[in-house]
Amino acid sequence: MNAWTAAFDAFATWAGQGLADASFWTILAYVLVTTHITIVSVTLYLHRSQAHRSVDMHPAVAHFFRFWLWLNTGMVTKEWVAIHRKHHAKCETEEDPHSPQTRGLKALLLTGVELYRAEAKNAETLSKYGHGTPDDWMERQVYQRLGIHGVAALLIFNVLMFGGWGATIWAIQMLWIPLWATGVINGIGHYWGYRNFEAPDASTNVSPIGFIVGGEELHNNHHTFPTSAKFSVKKYEFDIGWGYIRLLQFFGLAQPRKVPPQLVEGAIHPADRQTLEAVIANRYEVMARFGRAMKAACRQELDRLKAEGARHSARWSELKLAKRWLPRDADRIPAELGAKLAAVRAANPVLDQWLTMREELRQLWTRTNVSAEQLVKDLQAWCARAEASGIEELKALSMRLRASRLPSAA
Repeated sequence: MNAWTAAFDAFATWAGQGLADASFWTILAYVLVTTHITIVSVTLYLHRSQAHRSVDMHPAVAHFFRFWLWLNTGMVTKEWVAIHRKHHAKCETEEDPHSPQTRGLKALLLTGVELYRAEAKNAETLSKYGHGTPDDWMERQVYQRLGIHGVAALLIFNVLMFGGWGATIWAIQMLWIPLWATGVINGIGHYWGYRNFEAPDASTNVSPIGFIVGGEELHNNHHTFPTSAKFSVKKYEFDIGWGYIRLLQFFGLAQPRKVPPQLVEGAIHPADRQTLEAVIANRYEVMARFGRAMKAACRQELDRLKAEGARHSARWSELKLAKRWLPRDADRIPAELGAKLAAVRAANPVLDQWLTMREELRQLWTRTNVSAEQLVKDLQAWCARAEASGIEELKALSMRLRASRLPSAA
């Protein structure tokens, strides 16, 4: 009886504490560290390296990430990459595998995993968008064929080490990617947040501090520059994923292939071929500056009306509407506001001139059948009109463009 009692006590101790006999803080640290490594594996390996080819990784590092994802998520590289590439190719359309704009935010938050699994069974998606992913023996015979075995092994390990807590820990590890990546980034990241750029989709930056989801929080930046290994573009933004890439690069284990373009401002000079190249390469930033300048002009007029006590006038309402919507691209403005904004534009010659100049500037990179020499002349003419417009903000914008250059090659 004593032997049975001792055995039962030993089992009860193990069931409650596991082999590790870990404290609550040790268990919490284990959960946070392992889920963070999973997030890093997704953003660095699956997303930046495999889906967009923005960073090259040492084979040992790449294989560690493959093994870790097999153990902690069961995801197959080819499936994840194919689905993500299709998301970019068909963004915000009915063919987008996970867009809250077409499927609703609730569907992404609650059934994002089901949407992923359904698309992963689409052979056409895998064939068309899954090229270039690993196809070695380990991928075929272990990571693809034995996908469920990895997460099962993790469950067994957790239960052995932490007893009854192990199953709870495992559940958290399994839910981490569906919650943060599928729900927050694919859902909220196309529904709510701030936008640095008028990307041709609804992508938003969920937070300027990209830590919890490895930098994926900067989703609007990523959709604007999808082949960039670095997601942060503003001084106040932080991308921890880029920090890890730089650390790996320091040890010779990774090499970024592309980062967001940058404008270098120097002395103001007549617009030339280098100015044109800088403007075209940084067209999203140029358009963002244009939008900010338009908002500033509207804000100044609103301040003037406020000082005159005209906050409830029709002019005030028109400018509030213009400030919010006119800096946006036409396809991002709700159709029901079209007629009202057209009337606002017709009644405000200055706003009309802003919009006319913006569209003329956009033609520098949308007219593909025009020579570079002609585009330089068009840019020179645009700058001359902007600086003669009598609009100080437009003049300042033109002078900044004429001071722009691309960084010199290292």
